Amino acid sequence: MKIQNIETFLVERFVIVRVTTDTGIQGIGEATFWAMPKASEAAVTAFKDDLIGMDPANVDFIWNYLHRKYSFRGGGAIAAAISAIDVALWDIKGKRLQVPVWDLLGGKSRQKVRAITMQVSAGTPDEVSLQAKNAVAQGFTALKFTSLPEEWWLKSYPEMIRGSLGLLEAVRETVGWDFDIGVEIHRNMLPSDAMVFAEGASKYLPYFIEDPIAPDSVLAMADLSEKLNVPLAVGERNSGIWEFREYAQLTKCHFFKPDVGLAGGITGLKKIAAIAESYHIRVAPHNFLGPVATAACIQLGIAAPNWDVLEFSDETVGARRAIVKNPNRIEDGYFVTSEAPGIGVELDEVAIKEYPFEQQGFPPPIRPDGSIGLR
Repeated sequence: MKIQNIETFLVERFVIVRVTTDTGIQGIGEATFWAMPKASEAAVTAFKDDLIGMDPANVDFIWNYLHRKYSFRGGGAIAAAISAIDVALWDIKGKRLQVPVWDLLGGKSRQKVRAITMQVSAGTPDEVSLQAKNAVAQGFTALKFTSLPEEWWLKSYPEMIRGSLGLLEAVRETVGWDFDIGVEIHRNMLPSDAMVFAEGASKYLPYFIEDPIAPDSVLAMADLSEKLNVPLAVGERNSGIWEFREYAQLTKCHFFKPDVGLAGGITGLKKIAAIAESYHIRVAPHNFLGPVATAACIQLGIAAPNWDVLEFSDETVGARRAIVKNPNRIEDGYFVTSEAPGIGVELDEVAIKEYPFEQQGFPPPIRPDGSIGLR
């Protein structure tokens, strides 16, 4: 079997990659470098001549070939391209052998993957309380939300900290204690802010606090980690086993948040999960984009012993629902395990035409003095 063609599809804000073999078997993957998806698309195209004619069964060889070809340290666009191609190759392998990818990864460590819903967005305490109530009603046992008040960058230090804690308090009072709350900070605090916030948050027993500061430096995150009394989650912007090894060794974090469409695909994440397992770190991947990435994560989640929760964005409506056949399903707060060969979903070539590409953009907040809000 040989790789015959590689295609890319820009669908809404998703980058889908399809690899076709000379036997007609096709596999799909998703690149999740959402800030510059066209750069990921260009990277996939640049790899095309290298890949055509290769045996798709040699997944690890191909991963290393692409990673080492130019001796650059990945970068978002290149890492996402390699990740998407890798998932597509695992999809092909499963289809060729007529088994789900989780079976190729060692079989089932669990029967289903717990979802952590992200359908609670920042707002007032009353608003997040209502959204949290809906999450409980839908059967979820965990949620993640951004516990920062609206326009936090315009607020004084006490208002920002008190407002953040007020939101967390409102959610905890709503869901009760038999429920897990992940707190997302989106890299919006300084170490000093995060220390004070974490101290106040600890009485609400957050499941984790994610990315309290910008991941500019592993050493800075390690220094902060020593001062926190709540579980720390890191890694959604990172790629490759080497970066995650340093996080494990230096930060003493409690959760890894790798993104399957950025951190190395299925090949990358299975190795990252193994590193995490050796440090008693749980894996709770970043997953807010398309259904192809979700499907790949479910395969890994079924197989990896230290997998914990998988982020859930509603895949019953819009492009997330329409662009794949046999979409991912949730029952009672858990992702349903697919028994289909490969990663379990197929691209709907008719539906993708109904969702033209839309470039996402989130400019950084500006403080009253004109400076950038993120530091």
